[in-house]
Amino acid sequence: MLSAAGRVVAMGVVTALILIAGVWASWGTAQYVMLTKGRERGTVEVTACGERSCSGPYTPLSPGSVARASVAVEDTVAVEKGRTYTVVVKPGQDSAVRSGPAGVLYAWVPMGGALLLASVIVAGGLRRTRAAWVLAGSGFALLTAAFVTV
Repeated sequence: MLSAAGRVVAMGVVTALILIAGVWASWGTAQYVMLTKGRERGTVEVTACGERSCSGPYTPLSPGSVARASVAVEDTVAVEKGRTYTVVVKPGQDSAVRSGPAGVLYAWVPMGGALLLASVIVAGGLRRTRAAWVLAGSGFALLTAAFVTV
């Protein structure tokens, strides 16, 4: 069996790995939504939806952005045919991610899940209930805000 110090170290490493994985999974999309300076920003009017994406004509809003006949919005969560969404185009691609508060919150959903999972490890493995409640509350608040906004 592990000693108390060994348990704390092992559970601390597991918690850190879970949180790092949450940031890593979120940052893939969040970087485009949060760091928009110099990126093409505009709107997409959704005209067609497939299994994994929706697409439509892109209308530029930022200087230097070019109109496109069709841009794909990767995730179809809360994306409806016939509606218009603000997006950020990924550099060198014809795919985009939603921008604005809904896009930011949706990009950080994996981090919300990681916070909830880490709270269980912190409560059970580290026996730090206050810290676990803070993690769980943060994760729950992030997921709830994303659900309400999207």
